[in-house]
Order: sequence, then structure tokens, then C-alpha cells
Amino acid sequence: MSNIQWQYIFDLPLAIKSFPYVLQGIWYTILISFVGMAVGLLIGFFLALGRMSKHLIINLPARIYISFMRGTPMLVFLFLLYFGLPMVGIEFSAITCALIGFSLHSAAYMAEINRSALTSVNKGQWEASKALGLSYWQTMRLVILPQATRIALPPLSNVLLDLIKASSLAAMITVPDLFNRAKIVGGREFDYMTMYILVAFIYWGICSIVELGQSYLEKRYRYSE
Repeated sequence: MSNIQWQYIFDLPLAIKSFPYVLQGIWYTILISFVGMAVGLLIGFFLALGRMSKHLIINLPARIYISFMRGTPMLVFLFLLYFGLPMVGIEFSAITCALIGFSLHSAAYMAEINRSALTSVNKGQWEASKALGLSYWQTMRLVILPQATRIALPPLSNVLLDLIKASSLAAMITVPDLFNRAKIVGGREFDYMTMYILVAFIYWGICSIVELGQSYLEKRYRYSE
């Protein structure tokens, strides 16, 4: 321990000076994370319905999609979109590839969460709704989804936290997010350690805010119940 040169581990003046520049990338991090969450949640809902379907022509494609997305690394998928598609004449900007990639990839995980939450609602709720004359979509919107949301909230929050942290992979396809900007400063100043520690604390701060929001929503749903 006595041989460790602590002054090279974290340079506080450099961190303070670089903080405004690195923080400019937070908008890309938030955009990728929350758009990926919103679009993935929407796609995941219909994928969950597909997984629950008794018709093979609907169930099988949903199963294959979920299996493929859960079985392939996010970075590989981003590279396929950003570096692979131009080879067949399809080209998107880096941020567009990141939004598409995170949305489609997260949808697979959210599909399984949604399916689990929907199937955990007592079947008697469906029967009671049918007796009241409600249609399938009225039952889903008014009866099933409010109960399933309370069940799905904790695991969905974990997916959002994972998306926020995984958004750093977008730097690999040149998106100027938090991590990308930290790498630029680290290379310029020859001090990656300081910049990586700084960006780690920034990600921690964002995730802590999300955790507070999760706690608030969980308490609100418990109160409503």
C-alpha cells in the first residue's frame, strides 16, 4: 500500500475542471435510457401478449425474438446496426442506432416482466370483468394493467437502472455521452483513472435519483392498494 501513488488515482482539480464538459453528455445518456425504456416497454407489452397467445403463429415469433435479444450482447447489436447496416446500404446516425438498439434489446427483458406481471393477476379478475360485459381491451386497461403495474414496478425499475449504466456502450459507436466525453478528457490529459472515477460518480447520482422515484411510486401504489 505504501508504494501506491495516490495522487495519480484521482486528480481533484482535473475532475472539477472537466466536470462541466463531461456533464454535457448527460442529455445523451438520459435520452438513450428513457427513450429505450419507453419504447421497449411498449414493444415488450405486445411481445408479452404474443408470448401468452395460444396461437403458434403469434407465440413462436415472440419467443424467438425474446430468446435472440436476451441471448446476444448489446454491444454486438449496436455494432450490427452502426457498422453492419451501411454495408447493405442502410445507414443511421450514431444516436439513432443507439435508440433503436436499446429499445429493441430492452423490449425482450420487459416482455418477460410484463408477462409475469399479467399472468400473476388472479384469473377471477378476467371472469368478473367478462360478467360485467367489459371487452378484452377494457378489461386489460381498467382492471388488469393497474394491478400488473404494481407487480412489475420493481423489476422494471431495475431494467431502467441497467439501461442507464449500459448506455455507456453507446460511446463505442461515437455517441458523445458521459462516458465518451470522459474518455476524451482522459486521453487528452493522460489521466483515465480520474475521469473514470468521476463518470462513475455521475452514473451513481443518476441511478440514485431513479431509485428515489422507484421508492416514491412503490409507496404510492401501496397507499392506493
